[in-house]
Amino acid sequence: MDSANMNIKGTVVKVNLEGGFWGIEDESGTQWLPVNMPDQLKVEGASVEIAAKRVDVMSIYNWGTTIEIISFHTLPRF
Repeated sequence: MDSANMNIKGTVVKVNLEGGFWGIEDESGTQWLPVNMPDQLKVEGASVEIAAKRVDVMSIYNWGTTIEIISFHTLPRF
């Protein structure tokens, strides 16, 4: 699997499945499941831009593509 870094702009979502977890939904509706979601990003509805890479790990959640966040920043809301 390609582990090249990618930039993702999206919105933080709290998903209430399997006990609940945090994810990111990008502008095209693609769902991303960070394996290392920073506490600073755990804000429902926050607009974020992240640099991430795909990771090949098993997840109990049937939601999104697993990624590792390398860097991030929040974007202003309009």
